[in-house]
Amino acid sequence: MALEGWRQPAVPGAAQAAWPQARVPEPGLLVLRSAGRIPMPAGAPAAHASSLLALPADQPAALQAYWFAGSRESGPDVQIVMSEFERAGQQWRPAVAVVNRHQVGPQLGHALRRIGNPVAWRDAQGRTHLFVVATGLGGWAAGRILHLRQDDAQQPFVPLRTLPLSWLWNTSHLVRAMPLPLADGGMVLPVYFEIGVKYPVALRFDAAGEFRGMVRMSQRRDLLQPTLLARSETEWLALLRDNRADRRLRAVQTSNGGAHWQDLPDPGPANPDAAVAGLALRPELMFLAHNPRAESRAQLALSLSRDGGQSWTVLETLAQAQPGQEMSYPSMAWADDSLWVSYTEQRQGIAWQRFAFVPVAR
Repeated sequence: MALEGWRQPAVPGAAQAAWPQARVPEPGLLVLRSAGRIPMPAGAPAAHASSLLALPADQPAALQAYWFAGSRESGPDVQIVMSEFERAGQQWRPAVAVVNRHQVGPQLGHALRRIGNPVAWRDAQGRTHLFVVATGLGGWAAGRILHLRQDDAQQPFVPLRTLPLSWLWNTSHLVRAMPLPLADGGMVLPVYFEIGVKYPVALRFDAAGEFRGMVRMSQRRDLLQPTLLARSETEWLALLRDNRADRRLRAVQTSNGGAHWQDLPDPGPANPDAAVAGLALRPELMFLAHNPRAESRAQLALSLSRDGGQSWTVLETLAQAQPGQEMSYPSMAWADDSLWVSYTEQRQGIAWQRFAFVPVAR
Protein backbone atom coordinates (compact mmCIF):
# COMPACT_ATOMS: atom_id res chain seq x y z
CA MET A 1 0.00 0.00 0.00
CA ALA A 2 1.36 3.42 -0.95
CA LEU A 3 1.81 6.28 1.48
CA GLU A 4 -1.31 8.14 0.35
CA GLY A 5 -3.46 5.01 0.79
CA TRP A 6 -2.64 4.42 4.44
CA ARG A 7 -4.92 5.33 7.31
CA GLN A 8 -4.24 4.71 10.99
CA PRO A 9 -6.37 1.65 11.97
CA ALA A 10 -8.77 2.14 14.83
CA VAL A 11 -7.64 1.05 18.28
CA PRO A 12 -9.75 -1.98 19.27
CA GLY A 13 -11.72 -2.08 22.49
CA ALA A 14 -11.88 -4.88 25.03
CA ALA A 15 -12.56 -8.49 24.00
CA GLN A 16 -12.98 -11.87 25.66
CA ALA A 17 -10.67 -14.80 24.99
CA ALA A 18 -12.03 -18.26 24.12
CA TRP A 19 -10.64 -21.28 25.94
CA PRO A 20 -9.60 -24.44 24.03
CA GLN A 21 -11.92 -27.43 24.33
CA ALA A 22 -9.29 -29.47 26.15
CA ARG A 23 -10.26 -32.68 27.93
CA VAL A 24 -7.35 -33.14 30.30
CA PRO A 25 -7.44 -35.61 33.20
CA GLU A 26 -6.53 -34.03 36.50
CA PRO A 27 -4.23 -35.05 37.98
CA GLY A 28 -2.49 -36.44 34.91
CA LEU A 29 0.94 -37.38 33.60
CA LEU A 30 2.15 -35.95 30.29
CA VAL A 31 3.49 -38.81 28.16
CA LEU A 32 5.20 -38.72 24.77
CA ARG A 33 3.09 -40.74 22.32
CA SER A 34 4.86 -40.23 19.00
CA ALA A 35 7.52 -38.11 17.32
CA GLY A 36 9.39 -37.68 14.09
CA ARG A 37 10.07 -35.32 11.20
CA ILE A 38 7.42 -33.83 8.95
CA PRO A 39 8.09 -34.80 5.29
CA MET A 40 9.97 -32.12 3.39
CA PRO A 41 9.22 -31.11 -0.19
CA ALA A 42 11.62 -32.55 -2.77
CA GLY A 43 14.72 -30.50 -3.44
CA ALA A 44 14.40 -28.32 -0.34
CA PRO A 45 17.32 -28.87 2.05
CA ALA A 46 16.43 -25.95 4.36
CA ALA A 47 13.38 -25.32 6.55
CA HIS A 48 12.40 -22.94 9.35
CA ALA A 49 9.61 -21.29 11.36
CA SER A 50 6.86 -23.91 11.54
CA SER A 51 3.38 -23.05 12.78
CA LEU A 52 0.64 -25.50 13.78
CA LEU A 53 -3.09 -25.16 13.17
CA ALA A 54 -5.55 -27.52 14.92
CA LEU A 55 -8.52 -28.62 12.78
CA PRO A 56 -12.10 -29.47 13.84
CA ALA A 57 -12.86 -33.05 14.90
CA ASP A 58 -14.95 -33.71 11.77
CA GLN A 59 -11.99 -33.10 9.44
CA PRO A 60 -9.88 -35.97 7.99
CA ALA A 61 -6.74 -34.30 9.34
CA ALA A 62 -6.10 -33.48 13.00
CA LEU A 63 -3.91 -30.49 12.30
CA GLN A 64 -1.80 -28.71 9.72
CA ALA A 65 1.81 -27.54 9.83
CA TYR A 66 3.03 -24.56 7.81
CA TRP A 67 6.67 -23.51 7.37
CA PHE A 68 9.04 -22.04 4.79
CA ALA A 69 11.36 -24.29 2.81
CA GLY A 70 13.88 -24.01 -0.01
CA SER A 71 17.59 -24.04 -0.69
CA ARG A 72 18.33 -21.60 2.15
CA GLU A 73 16.63 -18.91 4.23
CA SER A 74 15.84 -15.91 2.01
CA GLY A 75 16.68 -17.96 -1.08
CA PRO A 76 14.85 -17.14 -4.33
CA ASP A 77 13.22 -20.58 -4.36
CA VAL A 78 11.79 -20.42 -0.82
CA GLN A 79 8.06 -21.19 -0.60
CA ILE A 80 5.52 -21.57 2.17
CA VAL A 81 4.67 -25.27 2.42
CA MET A 82 2.03 -27.23 4.34
CA SER A 83 1.52 -30.78 5.56
CA GLU A 84 -1.47 -32.39 7.30
CA PHE A 85 -1.53 -35.13 9.94
CA GLU A 86 -4.08 -37.78 8.89
CA ARG A 87 -6.36 -39.08 11.59
CA ALA A 88 -6.97 -42.38 9.79
CA GLY A 89 -3.39 -43.17 8.83
CA GLN A 90 -1.80 -41.42 11.84
CA GLN A 91 0.89 -39.94 9.64
CA TRP A 92 1.90 -36.70 7.93
CA ARG A 93 1.01 -36.26 4.30
CA PRO A 94 3.65 -35.13 1.78
CA ALA A 95 4.30 -31.41 1.99
CA VAL A 96 2.79 -29.18 -0.68
CA ALA A 97 3.63 -25.58 -1.61
CA VAL A 98 0.83 -23.12 -0.80
CA VAL A 99 2.49 -19.70 -1.30
CA ASN A 100 5.02 -18.82 -4.01
CA ARG A 101 6.42 -15.29 -4.05
CA HIS A 102 6.63 -15.20 -7.86
CA GLN A 103 2.88 -15.80 -8.09
CA VAL A 104 1.70 -13.74 -5.10
CA GLY A 105 3.79 -10.64 -5.87
CA PRO A 106 2.09 -9.81 -9.20
CA GLN A 107 -1.32 -10.45 -7.63
CA LEU A 108 -0.56 -7.84 -4.95
CA GLY A 109 1.01 -5.43 -7.43
CA HIS A 110 4.57 -5.37 -6.08
CA ALA A 111 7.63 -7.61 -6.19
CA LEU A 112 8.53 -9.89 -3.26
CA ARG A 113 12.16 -10.65 -2.50
CA ARG A 114 11.73 -13.19 0.30
CA ILE A 115 8.92 -14.82 2.30
CA GLY A 116 8.76 -16.57 5.66
CA ASN A 117 7.11 -16.98 9.10
CA PRO A 118 3.67 -18.32 8.12
CA VAL A 119 0.87 -18.25 10.73
CA ALA A 120 -2.56 -19.81 10.05
CA TRP A 121 -6.03 -19.30 11.58
CA ARG A 122 -9.57 -20.60 10.83
CA ASP A 123 -12.38 -18.09 10.96
CA ALA A 124 -15.99 -18.70 12.04
CA GLN A 125 -16.93 -19.73 8.49
CA GLY A 126 -14.26 -22.44 8.36
CA ARG A 127 -11.99 -20.51 6.00
CA THR A 128 -8.23 -20.64 6.57
CA HIS A 129 -6.37 -17.35 6.81
CA LEU A 130 -2.61 -17.32 6.33
CA PHE A 131 -0.35 -14.47 7.44
CA VAL A 132 3.12 -14.43 5.88
CA VAL A 133 6.11 -12.12 6.29
CA ALA A 134 7.40 -10.80 2.95
CA THR A 135 10.01 -8.24 1.94
CA GLY A 136 10.80 -6.22 -1.14
CA LEU A 137 14.02 -4.31 -0.62
CA GLY A 138 15.95 -4.71 2.61
CA GLY A 139 16.18 -7.54 5.12
CA TRP A 140 13.61 -9.08 7.44
CA ALA A 141 13.36 -5.85 9.43
CA ALA A 142 11.74 -4.27 6.36
CA GLY A 143 9.11 -6.99 6.23
CA ARG A 144 5.39 -6.60 5.58
CA ILE A 145 2.61 -8.97 6.62
CA LEU A 146 0.66 -10.49 3.75
CA HIS A 147 -2.90 -11.68 4.40
CA LEU A 148 -4.08 -14.63 2.31
CA ARG A 149 -7.23 -16.75 2.54
CA GLN A 150 -8.32 -20.23 1.47
CA ASP A 151 -12.10 -20.57 1.25
CA ASP A 152 -12.09 -24.34 0.62
CA ALA A 153 -9.51 -27.07 1.17
CA GLN A 154 -9.44 -27.81 -2.57
CA GLN A 155 -8.74 -24.18 -3.51
CA PRO A 156 -5.48 -22.23 -3.44
CA PHE A 157 -4.67 -19.44 -1.02
CA VAL A 158 -5.64 -16.08 -2.50
CA PRO A 159 -3.75 -12.94 -1.40
CA LEU A 160 -6.15 -10.37 0.04
CA ARG A 161 -3.74 -7.55 0.79
CA THR A 162 -0.74 -6.34 2.72
CA LEU A 163 -1.94 -5.46 6.21
CA PRO A 164 -2.14 -1.64 6.55
CA LEU A 165 0.01 -1.23 9.65
CA SER A 166 2.46 1.58 8.90
CA TRP A 167 2.58 4.82 6.93
CA LEU A 168 6.03 3.76 5.62
CA TRP A 169 4.74 1.38 2.93
CA ASN A 170 3.49 -0.89 5.74
CA THR A 171 7.01 -1.75 6.89
CA SER A 172 8.36 -2.93 9.33
CA HIS A 173 5.87 -5.37 10.88
CA LEU A 174 6.39 -9.12 11.16
CA VAL A 175 4.42 -12.07 12.52
CA ARG A 176 5.55 -15.25 14.21
CA ALA A 177 3.27 -16.55 17.02
CA MET A 178 -0.21 -18.07 16.88
CA PRO A 179 -3.37 -15.96 17.37
CA LEU A 180 -5.43 -15.86 20.55
CA PRO A 181 -9.02 -17.01 19.75
CA LEU A 182 -11.84 -14.76 20.95
CA ALA A 183 -15.27 -15.71 22.25
CA ASP A 184 -16.96 -13.80 19.41
CA GLY A 185 -15.20 -15.96 16.80
CA GLY A 186 -12.52 -13.40 16.03
CA MET A 187 -8.92 -13.41 17.16
CA VAL A 188 -5.96 -11.32 18.30
CA LEU A 189 -2.81 -11.71 16.22
CA PRO A 190 0.44 -10.81 18.02
CA VAL A 191 2.96 -9.13 15.70
CA TYR A 192 5.98 -6.87 16.17
CA PHE A 193 7.71 -3.81 14.75
CA GLU A 194 11.43 -4.29 14.13
CA ILE A 195 13.18 -1.55 12.18
CA GLY A 196 15.36 0.51 14.56
CA VAL A 197 13.26 -0.04 17.68
CA LYS A 198 11.48 -3.33 18.43
CA TYR A 199 8.09 -3.52 20.11
CA PRO A 200 5.01 -5.82 20.11
CA VAL A 201 1.64 -4.96 18.57
CA ALA A 202 -1.75 -6.70 18.94
CA LEU A 203 -3.95 -6.86 15.83
CA ARG A 204 -7.71 -7.50 16.13
CA PHE A 205 -9.69 -9.50 13.55
CA ASP A 206 -13.42 -10.19 13.62
CA ALA A 207 -15.15 -13.53 13.06
CA ALA A 208 -15.12 -13.02 9.28
CA GLY A 209 -11.37 -12.39 9.25
CA GLU A 210 -11.63 -8.63 8.72
CA PHE A 211 -8.88 -6.49 10.24
CA ARG A 212 -10.40 -4.19 12.89
CA GLY A 213 -7.50 -2.36 14.53
CA MET A 214 -4.21 -2.47 16.38
CA VAL A 215 -2.66 -1.42 19.66
CA ARG A 216 0.94 -1.24 20.84
CA MET A 217 1.60 -3.69 23.67
CA SER A 218 4.78 -2.27 25.26
CA GLN A 219 6.68 0.98 25.65
CA ARG A 220 10.00 -0.85 25.68
CA ARG A 221 12.19 -0.67 22.60
CA ASP A 222 13.83 -4.11 22.45
CA LEU A 223 10.96 -6.63 22.55
CA LEU A 224 9.72 -8.78 19.70
CA GLN A 225 7.87 -11.99 18.76
CA PRO A 226 5.14 -11.94 21.43
CA THR A 227 3.25 -15.12 22.29
CA LEU A 228 -0.16 -14.78 24.00
CA LEU A 229 -1.51 -16.73 26.99
CA ALA A 230 -4.99 -16.17 28.47
CA ARG A 231 -5.24 -16.12 32.27
CA SER A 232 -8.98 -15.41 32.08
CA GLU A 233 -11.40 -14.15 29.46
CA THR A 234 -10.04 -10.61 29.76
CA GLU A 235 -6.67 -10.95 31.52
CA TRP A 236 -3.93 -12.01 29.10
CA LEU A 237 -0.16 -12.42 29.36
CA ALA A 238 2.36 -12.02 26.54
CA LEU A 239 5.88 -13.42 26.72
CA LEU A 240 8.46 -11.77 24.51
CA ARG A 241 11.94 -12.25 23.13
CA ASP A 242 14.31 -9.55 24.44
CA ASN A 243 16.92 -8.26 21.99
CA ARG A 244 19.12 -6.86 24.75
CA ALA A 245 22.19 -8.53 26.23
CA ASP A 246 20.66 -9.86 29.48
CA ARG A 247 19.00 -12.74 27.54
CA ARG A 248 15.77 -13.31 29.44
CA LEU A 249 12.12 -13.39 28.43
CA ARG A 250 10.05 -10.32 29.22
CA ALA A 251 6.31 -10.04 29.83
CA VAL A 252 3.44 -7.63 29.31
CA GLN A 253 -0.17 -8.03 30.37
CA THR A 254 -3.67 -6.71 29.81
CA SER A 255 -6.50 -6.84 32.32
CA ASN A 256 -9.20 -5.47 30.01
CA GLY A 257 -9.18 -7.80 27.02
CA GLY A 258 -6.43 -6.16 25.00
CA ALA A 259 -7.63 -2.55 25.13
CA HIS A 260 -4.59 -1.51 27.19
CA TRP A 261 -1.29 -3.24 27.99
CA GLN A 262 1.28 -2.79 30.78
CA ASP A 263 4.93 -3.82 30.98
CA LEU A 264 5.74 -6.20 33.82
CA PRO A 265 8.98 -5.34 35.66
CA ASP A 266 10.36 -8.78 36.49
CA PRO A 267 12.26 -10.78 33.86
CA GLY A 268 11.17 -14.30 33.00
CA PRO A 269 13.11 -17.47 32.17
CA ALA A 270 16.48 -17.39 30.41
CA ASN A 271 16.29 -17.10 26.64
CA PRO A 272 19.01 -16.83 23.95
CA ASP A 273 17.18 -14.10 21.98
CA ALA A 274 14.93 -16.71 20.34
CA ALA A 275 11.23 -17.23 19.63
CA VAL A 276 9.04 -19.16 22.09
CA ALA A 277 5.57 -20.76 21.84
CA GLY A 278 2.89 -20.69 24.54
CA LEU A 279 -0.41 -22.52 24.96
CA ALA A 280 -2.91 -22.05 27.79
CA LEU A 281 -5.43 -24.87 28.28
CA ARG A 282 -6.58 -23.38 31.58
CA PRO A 283 -5.14 -20.62 33.80
CA GLU A 284 -3.47 -23.30 35.92
CA LEU A 285 -2.30 -25.34 32.93
CA MET A 286 -0.04 -23.27 30.67
CA PHE A 287 2.72 -24.67 28.48
CA LEU A 288 5.81 -23.00 27.08
CA ALA A 289 8.17 -24.42 24.44
CA HIS A 290 11.45 -22.52 24.58
CA ASN A 291 15.25 -22.55 24.54
CA PRO A 292 16.01 -22.53 28.28
CA ARG A 293 19.69 -21.51 28.15
CA ALA A 294 20.76 -17.93 27.59
CA GLU A 295 23.86 -18.84 25.63
CA SER A 296 22.53 -21.33 23.08
CA ARG A 297 19.64 -22.56 20.91
CA ALA A 298 20.99 -26.12 21.10
CA GLN A 299 18.45 -27.25 23.73
CA LEU A 300 14.66 -26.97 23.47
CA ALA A 301 12.45 -27.54 26.52
CA LEU A 302 8.77 -27.87 27.39
CA SER A 303 7.81 -26.07 30.61
CA LEU A 304 4.62 -25.86 32.68
CA SER A 305 3.10 -23.04 34.71
CA ARG A 306 0.28 -23.56 37.21
CA ASP A 307 0.15 -19.97 38.44
CA GLY A 308 -0.85 -18.06 35.33
CA GLY A 309 2.62 -17.76 33.85
CA GLN A 310 4.35 -16.26 36.89
CA SER A 311 6.74 -19.21 37.26
CA TRP A 312 7.73 -22.09 34.99
CA THR A 313 8.96 -25.66 35.63
CA VAL A 314 10.72 -27.66 32.93
CA LEU A 315 8.80 -30.90 32.21
CA GLU A 316 10.66 -32.30 29.23
CA THR A 317 13.78 -31.73 27.17
CA LEU A 318 12.27 -31.78 23.69
CA ALA A 319 15.57 -31.74 21.82
CA GLN A 320 19.29 -31.55 22.56
CA ALA A 321 21.86 -30.77 19.88
CA GLN A 322 25.60 -30.18 19.92
CA PRO A 323 26.93 -26.73 20.86
CA GLY A 324 26.55 -24.34 17.97
CA GLN A 325 23.66 -26.30 16.48
CA GLU A 326 20.03 -25.23 16.57
CA MET A 327 16.67 -26.57 17.79
CA SER A 328 14.42 -23.53 17.71
CA TYR A 329 11.27 -21.63 16.74
CA PRO A 330 8.67 -23.93 18.32
CA SER A 331 4.92 -23.95 17.77
CA MET A 332 2.19 -25.70 19.77
CA ALA A 333 -1.41 -26.80 19.27
CA TRP A 334 -4.05 -28.86 21.08
CA ALA A 335 -5.74 -31.46 18.82
CA ASP A 336 -7.24 -34.93 19.31
CA ASP A 337 -6.80 -34.67 23.11
CA SER A 338 -3.07 -34.23 22.62
CA LEU A 339 -0.45 -31.53 22.94
CA TRP A 340 1.51 -31.14 19.70
CA VAL A 341 4.87 -29.39 19.38
CA SER A 342 6.78 -28.64 16.18
CA TYR A 343 10.17 -26.96 15.85
CA THR A 344 13.09 -26.27 13.52
CA GLU A 345 15.76 -28.96 13.55
CA GLN A 346 19.17 -27.76 12.40
CA ARG A 347 17.53 -25.45 9.86
CA GLN A 348 17.18 -28.62 7.75
CA GLY A 349 13.71 -29.87 8.66
CA ILE A 350 10.71 -29.60 10.96
CA ALA A 351 10.50 -32.06 13.87
CA TRP A 352 7.34 -32.82 15.84
CA GLN A 353 6.28 -34.48 19.08
CA ARG A 354 2.85 -35.50 20.36
CA PHE A 355 2.04 -35.71 24.07
CA ALA A 356 -1.04 -37.12 25.81
CA PHE A 357 -2.21 -36.88 29.40
CA VAL A 358 -2.52 -40.18 31.25
CA PRO A 359 -4.68 -40.20 34.43
CA VAL A 360 -2.82 -40.78 37.67
CA ALA A 361 -4.53 -42.78 40.42
CA ARG A 362 -4.97 -40.84 43.62
